[in-house]
Amino acid sequence: MEDWKAGMLAKAKAGHDKDQLYVIIKVEPEYVYLADGKKRTLDRPKKKNRRHVQIIKRASGELQTKFENGSKIIDEEIKYILKAYQATMVSKEV
Repeated sequence: MEDWKAGMLAKAKAGHDKDQLYVIIKVEPEYVYLADGKKRTLDRPKKKNRRHVQIIKRASGELQTKFENGSKIIDEEIKYILKAYQATMVSKEV
């Protein structure tokens, strides 16, 4: 069984947002709430069935710490983390 935590990176496996990267904001038994900092902000997270989401084992340590401490997180931080992750993935492909 996978350990789902707020602050982990995730990728949509199904739906119109397939292959879109997100940060997990909230975890429930059946669903996760996802944000990307642009269309899906912290105020309007995407509710998605856990079966339709693939977690990425690499999590943002800074973001996870903020979630655990209850610190304020802003959409710009989420955008920055997702952009940095995508840049590392592109550099690995080349």
